[in-house]
Amino acid sequence: MSSRPDDSADMPEPSGMRKGLTSYGDQGFSLFLRKAFIKGAGYTDAALDRPVIAIADTGSDYNACHGNAPQLVEAVKRGVMLAGGLPMAFPTISIHESFAAPTSMFLRNLMAIDTEEMIRAQPMDAVVLIGGCDKTVPAQLMGAASANIPAIQLVTGSMLTGSHRGERVGACTDCRRYWGRFRAGAIDAEETAAVNNQLVASVGTCSVMGTASTMACIAEALGMTMPGGASPPAVTADRIRIAEQTGAQAVQMARDRLTIDRILTPAAFENAMRVLLAIGGSTNGIVHLAAIAGRVGLEVDLQSLDRMGRETPVLLDLKPSGQHYMEDFHKAGGMATLLRELRPLLQLEAMTVTGRTLGEELERAGPGFRQDVVRSLADPIYPQGAIAVLQGNLAPGGAIIKQSAADAGLMEHEGRAVVFENAQDLIERIDSDALDVTPQDVLVLKNIGPKGAPGMPEAGYIPIPLKLARAGVKDIVRISDGRMSGTAFGTIVLHVTPESAIGGPLAHVRNGDRIRLSVKNRELALLISDAELARRARATPVVEPTADRGYRRLFLQTVTQADQGVDFDFMRAPTMLGKVPRS
Repeated sequence: MSSRPDDSADMPEPSGMRKGLTSYGDQGFSLFLRKAFIKGAGYTDAALDRPVIAIADTGSDYNACHGNAPQLVEAVKRGVMLAGGLPMAFPTISIHESFAAPTSMFLRNLMAIDTEEMIRAQPMDAVVLIGGCDKTVPAQLMGAASANIPAIQLVTGSMLTGSHRGERVGACTDCRRYWGRFRAGAIDAEETAAVNNQLVASVGTCSVMGTASTMACIAEALGMTMPGGASPPAVTADRIRIAEQTGAQAVQMARDRLTIDRILTPAAFENAMRVLLAIGGSTNGIVHLAAIAGRVGLEVDLQSLDRMGRETPVLLDLKPSGQHYMEDFHKAGGMATLLRELRPLLQLEAMTVTGRTLGEELERAGPGFRQDVVRSLADPIYPQGAIAVLQGNLAPGGAIIKQSAADAGLMEHEGRAVVFENAQDLIERIDSDALDVTPQDVLVLKNIGPKGAPGMPEAGYIPIPLKLARAGVKDIVRISDGRMSGTAFGTIVLHVTPESAIGGPLAHVRNGDRIRLSVKNRELALLISDAELARRARATPVVEPTADRGYRRLFLQTVTQADQGVDFDFMRAPTMLGKVPRS
């Protein structure tokens, strides 16, 4: 009997090796051919009938942050097989912060596309995303959000700390501190070389609250990792056990069809933002959250985020806002300890990859214990959230400052602008004895935004001019349309929007202009009239950067500004459903 035209509506969705069959015009042959080739690797029909759990493997010799990827892949495979699934590892782009030119952020969207298209192209019932170094976790979450299958994040974990002349050190806050001492002449080249051997004591991501650690904590706050998955260091047994549990949970997610859209909800993003503020997280976290949210049709409301920050103190005593390292956070109970303290401020109904809510997971985590890494709401290390949102005629679309890592004496400041037109101008003049600069001035760096560099590099951590560093100056107000590493510290205004390369007001700042920074009033102001600013814009119109071909051309033509996550405009959800955090 011939089937009715609408019979297909009653058929179950294909699973396992039957998903996403290659187009040969004959689906039966497509499956026959697929199984024939995979059997060349020694698989049996019994294995191929199991749920297929893919594992995105980002191991790379260029990426020491992912140096434990082979062990993690094997542990995930073990967990998958113990739970009755078939593990299938596949490679994707791997990005390391210090091994990507011109900047890793330039390649984040390419990795997101790679991840999404490989998820779509290959048969899988769920996917385990293994990432760690700064841009890899957001790229994976962006790609998986767009693909919308069951997905679970496994971070590689932080490195161990080292020791230099009896002092505990770890990348990368201490990298910047020692390099600053070297520039100031406080230590010589020999000691600089010696500490260089100790700053990164093992494979794994930065041991402070840089972007990698921030994204690990955010991933758990979003409900995208196994409980406790954010904090175990890379080379510990705890990290391997989390990997095994992740593999097993991926099988359950496949069976339950727990797709990522059920987890990445407005409530989940609000929890992630609350955690970002409470951990003294990287300013990069805002950009990445905006990009991930944009993939599911949500926009980050910077003003609501700032209001959230005023009621969310910094509780985590970790460098650069505090004193400890990630391995100390893990020993203190990790995210469960932090979330217990934040509980009154969290959306406990948010779903997690376990199929349970965040509130249910906190109940299962049990009581806390005495520790000195996570403070209580009544005794924070900083009274407001780590990040403040600024606005004014210099940043109509907003700018941010990591107030928890800034100099309190510079938070209310007015000074003379010392302007660098681009990164090359900065390189050529910052160390010159002829540079006209004082500690009361404001350093301004243009053209390092999404299009200006391109890729919005972490050049916003403008070095202290050499003549000032040698005089003992430790901080100075700095402003740019770029980013800085979460491991950095100082009174640094970032993400000025719109960027100078597309004609934002920053493009028209001149040497000697007066600039006012008021974190209390959330203000960033160029002290000239609107008429003068408009006159300058007419006199020196900005020509946006272009490229002749390739990925750079795609990037420059389609990349959005910082407030929309620096994602490609065509990769965001076609319809925006709302804003987060909800006001």
